[in-house]
Amino acid sequence: MPIIKHIQIIQAPINLCFDLARNVDIHVKTSFKTKEKAVGGVTEGLLEKGDTVTWEAIHFGIRQILTVKVIHMKKPTLFVDVMIKGAFSSFKHTHQFIEMNDFTVMIDVFEYKSPFGPIGVIADKLFLKKYMSDFIYSRGKELKRIAENNS
Repeated sequence: MPIIKHIQIIQAPINLCFDLARNVDIHVKTSFKTKEKAVGGVTEGLLEKGDTVTWEAIHFGIRQILTVKVIHMKKPTLFVDVMIKGAFSSFKHTHQFIEMNDFTVMIDVFEYKSPFGPIGVIADKLFLKKYMSDFIYSRGKELKRIAENNS
């Protein structure tokens, strides 16, 4: 199962970073490259434990629908969402926040399993892991920009 880990240093308070990361409206802004939008479940505002959101986006030129559920939340240091319906066989996305003096360390850990067995494993190695890494890194940098401009 591929695991992507991204660490982002943000010069902003932990509470702000945590709330921005679980804000549906901010998620849409930070994933503009894939034209992502919330089309079901919680479609605006802050996600809480037990909430679901269905995302529609364009990946690889194909419209994708993905539903996730927030299964764990410890404010303002951790929340975890998992796919309950979508193109992956499974995924778990852990969002962790650590306060350090006057900045916040945001750690994203994205664990996923591709569909289609051995073909999915080949796709991971050829392009999918890099694509997902770039997507998570891009969102992290945008979240950093927004947080630092609002602190």
